[in-house]
Amino acid sequence: MAGTTITGVGSGFDTQAIVKSLVDAERAPKQAQINAQSQKATTQLSSIGKIQAALDAFRGALDSMVTDNSFSGLTGTSSDEKVATMTANQGAANGSFSLVVNQLAKPSKLSTASFAGGQSTVVNSTGKATTLTISQSGKNFDLSVPAGATLQQVRDSINSQFGTAGLSANILTDSNGSRMILTSTNGGVGSDLTMSGNSGIDTGYKVVEVPQNAKYTIDNIPAESKSNSITDAVSGVSIKLLTVSPTVVANDPDTNNPARTALTISVSTSTTALKSGVKGFVDTYNALLKAMNAETKVTKDAAGNSVAATLTGDSTMRTLQSAIRNEFNMLSGNGTLKSLAQFGVSTDQDTGALSIDAKQWDKAVLSNPADINSIFSGKSGLLARMKAATEPYAKASTGILATRTASLSESLKDLNKDQISLDERITTMQDALTRKYTAMDTLVAQLRQQSNSILGTLNAISNSKSDN
Repeated sequence: MAGTTITGVGSGFDTQAIVKSLVDAERAPKQAQINAQSQKATTQLSSIGKIQAALDAFRGALDSMVTDNSFSGLTGTSSDEKVATMTANQGAANGSFSLVVNQLAKPSKLSTASFAGGQSTVVNSTGKATTLTISQSGKNFDLSVPAGATLQQVRDSINSQFGTAGLSANILTDSNGSRMILTSTNGGVGSDLTMSGNSGIDTGYKVVEVPQNAKYTIDNIPAESKSNSITDAVSGVSIKLLTVSPTVVANDPDTNNPARTALTISVSTSTTALKSGVKGFVDTYNALLKAMNAETKVTKDAAGNSVAATLTGDSTMRTLQSAIRNEFNMLSGNGTLKSLAQFGVSTDQDTGALSIDAKQWDKAVLSNPADINSIFSGKSGLLARMKAATEPYAKASTGILATRTASLSESLKDLNKDQISLDERITTMQDALTRKYTAMDTLVAQLRQQSNSILGTLNAISNSKSDN
């Protein structure tokens, strides 16, 4: 037991060292087993966690590539990005269009009356809560205004409670005081804001801006939108209107319907964009491979000796790597070229990392750019197959890696219980041995005392006889 001292005064033996040796001999085998198993489980848990994170990142990147239509090779351009920008998305096709922006969409905007006391003005001095109702497009947003609330507090409450619904409140201060400006991210005709209730804040409010639709023409066909972000005018194309198109004639006297300069929005094939998409896939895959190699590859130390990684030879890692590599060996797509190798994407024999041969790529993509999109995209494309191949390993709670993680965590809990049990058993053993050796030492001391007494008596008798 920690802190116990056994002097061995009676026996003359170092009983403390004897007890320690016996206890250590009993603890050592089981302690070594617990330590080894705990270290193994901990390092494996860490390694699997790193691979799980890398796999999740890889799968997330695959999803983004599908959403961004990375392998279409199409790029969108605007001849005047001060007026409008555009992006080519999934479903876009080569083409160009003439765009004229006649009017931007605007949201509804209201202003309360001015409060001379500024933003700290108490707007509810009734002694009880009141209600401010903000209405838009047939929907009411009721805000409870507590007794003693200030204009600033009302503004903060609107933003925190209704910000996700598109409402926004700010305070404008001038020499006459402060007023709250209420607006909405939901614009277009019919999205007018109104205020009502018994809070008093709604009394005397004014309409600062009436909501309006964006008005534009594409190839001289007029159209309107409640938003300045347009996604349904041209298939697969997103257009963002930034300002009204400039007039053909400066200071055009026809202010109601001036002639405006058209800009051109175009969708075209770009081998640079296509290569960028493929390089993004290569880099993403190599990042996953690097993370897996770090936990599975055998390396050499400074002396040239082989050093195994935590998961070297692990069957789960072998099957995962095999499942991914198999997808590269499959032909896909409906074009003339059906594999990445035909586009100059090669695999390093030592590391397994992918790289792009620039000359082979330039030659292949010049005549077969559409084949790349065919290889990667669609239900049977490489992206979809990679997601399917890694799905059994990546599921959050029931996947192979998640199950391994749970199993290792349980093992560590069991080992902790084993450690507690061992500590308790060793403490009990140490206490028992301490008591035994203490009793032995006490007994030896008593025997010595009796022996010394008897010897003293015998010596006295012997000395008495000699004197006589």
